[in-house]
Amino acid sequence: MSLRPEPGTVRKRTSALRLATVICALVVANLGAPESAAAQSPADLALKVRIETALVAASDVPADSITVAVRQGVVTLTGSVVCQECGGRRTPGGSGTTQQSLGAVVRAIPGVASVEFKLEYQPRPRP
Repeated sequence: MSLRPEPGTVRKRTSALRLATVICALVVANLGAPESAAAQSPADLALKVRIETALVAASDVPADSITVAVRQGVVTLTGSVVCQECGGRRTPGGSGTTQQSLGAVVRAIPGVASVEFKLEYQPRPRP
């Protein structure tokens, strides 16, 4: 008899724990929220949890500096992003930008009608 967990079990448990943590945080945050925020639909709250979980799981996006808001399936991503070559511009040029990565992760989630970005880009400090 082996005491080792089946392959993938630890990853599934970790993902479930992350999801439960995000849900608990949302519930606590909404306890003292103004009526307009507390009136957010259950579908929007569920979508917000799925988006935040996906952002945490994505390795190529700065999930810790992004705030997610959802209203009738419209997702608004707000935050400050440090980037290599943006020079402080609102949306850095070129392919593979942080905004494109964020958009790809969020748009892949069922229930997302559209994504709006309210991101501030700051150049990476030079060493």
